[in-house]
Amino acid sequence: MPVTYQIDSAAQIIHTRCTGAVVLEEVREHFATLSRDPRCPDRLDVLLDLSEMTTVPATAELRTVTGDIARIRPQVRFGFCAIIATTDAIFGMARMFEVFTEQYFAATRVFRIEAEALAWFGSRIRD
Repeated sequence: MPVTYQIDSAAQIIHTRCTGAVVLEEVREHFATLSRDPRCPDRLDVLLDLSEMTTVPATAELRTVTGDIARIRPQVRFGFCAIIATTDAIFGMARMFEVFTEQYFAATRVFRIEAEALAWFGSRIRD
């Protein structure tokens, strides 16, 4: 499955990985599944790993995903979001995602290196 996730309910963190050729319907299904997941707390910080994703989403697809995030807000609110994007194209689209979704996250940053994302993410969580 190209979109997978693990929830640490105690820490209220979701680690989502997108791998290979990810299509919009798989991302939309991820949000639908998450909204029904009984392990999902009402607030989550997000570590989004796009380092192994081979497709680049279109702007319209990012807007659709933004709408999906807005729709699941009654079930789950998102706090901080650290995104790992190693290619130029995905990094740029992740920055666009950051702008589109700024009202749904406390803060979002895009990183090229996982260690930097984890350091920022960890420091934000502890604050």
